[in-house]
Amino acid sequence: MSAKRSLQPRPKPPSTKTPAAKRGMSTATSVDAYIAGFPPEVQSRLKQMRQAIARLAPDATETIGYGIPTFKLHGNLVHYAGYANHVGFYPGGAGIAAFQEEIAGYKSAKGSVQFPHDRPLPIALVKKIVKYRVAQNEAKAAEKAKPKARRK
Repeated sequence: MSAKRSLQPRPKPPSTKTPAAKRGMSTATSVDAYIAGFPPEVQSRLKQMRQAIARLAPDATETIGYGIPTFKLHGNLVHYAGYANHVGFYPGGAGIAAFQEEIAGYKSAKGSVQFPHDRPLPIALVKKIVKYRVAQNEAKAAEKAKPKARRK
């Protein structure tokens, strides 16, 4: 005897059109507003990240991207975000891969690393990664700016 198939429709996956707040994303429209939405101790850590990145990428623009603070310089440079237990730093896959040994003591993934609140922020490491990403993005922009060779 064959198993009966349910005629009930499958539940729909969550819509990407759900408001950001319901998906756990910030609805802040500015970096200042984003940071202000956290407790004072987290605000302090986010401000440290912001200052370190801004000093090393003075030509970068700040915006909110993907619901979190983002620095752009010839495209996305880095993102960072506050959470209950850590500050997330998102320099992309190349930024993580280049510093794999130095981030080994932190929880990380392909393009991100978590700096827990119970440890000091590794600002020196953040600065190294940002310098690397600035050089990477500027090199990519310079390459795009070169005139392409014409085919004969």
